[in-house]
Amino acid sequence: MNEPPRYALYYAPRPGDALAVSAAQWLGRDPETGQTKPLRPVHGLSLDRLAEITADPRLYGFHGTLKAPIVLADGLFEREFLEAVGRFAAGCRPFSVPAVQLAELSGFLALVPAQRCMELHELADQCVVEFDEFRQPADEAELARRRKADLSPRQDELLMRWGYPYVLEQWRFHLTLTGRLPDSAERTLVSNVLRQRFAGFLDRPLPVADLCVFRQPGPGRPFTVQARFRLGGGRRVSVETWRAA
Repeated sequence: MNEPPRYALYYAPRPGDALAVSAAQWLGRDPETGQTKPLRPVHGLSLDRLAEITADPRLYGFHGTLKAPIVLADGLFEREFLEAVGRFAAGCRPFSVPAVQLAELSGFLALVPAQRCMELHELADQCVVEFDEFRQPADEAELARRRKADLSPRQDELLMRWGYPYVLEQWRFHLTLTGRLPDSAERTLVSNVLRQRFAGFLDRPLPVADLCVFRQPGPGRPFTVQARFRLGGGRRVSVETWRAA
């Protein structure tokens, strides 16, 4: 039996932007096109280890989560979801996160806002609430999988209500660059490499101009950009979206 696709609302830099290019080079895949790229060697790491370190963020594509992946509820269709996202994005305004920095989050490395950005939090909160009607409720297997992360009572409450534990006040925007790195020496090595490769983006504004729909066609398969919607109006859709329609 084929598993249904999953859809997520993400921030992602526009294709061709310097950040998008740097991230695709680091992770070895461009989520806009789905094309893989050869990893650039890192002194002190084998290419096999580098591929392991970047495997999870490569699967999801370089992004910041606004609404975590969902399966569409019974009776709802992709086109309806895309149309709703487009209408919602048209009513939002573009903005910039004042600055980003490299940080460690639970053992993995990511770019995060240097300070709280209210516009970003409001956008994420609205995405969680506005599109909940499109979400198929989590089944017991999904709930059990999420609870293995030792959730707090509040996170479990959010999981039951919104299908994901890290939303609203529990949410933290991050652009993931590695999987978990339990070895501190390796984490320091990779952190130093990332500070060099992403130096042009650290302590600088991060424009948030689009709301992106990423699509995963099935379990274990990579996410790609299905559609982009400019905040404030206007539509820009990836070619594959309407080829498949």
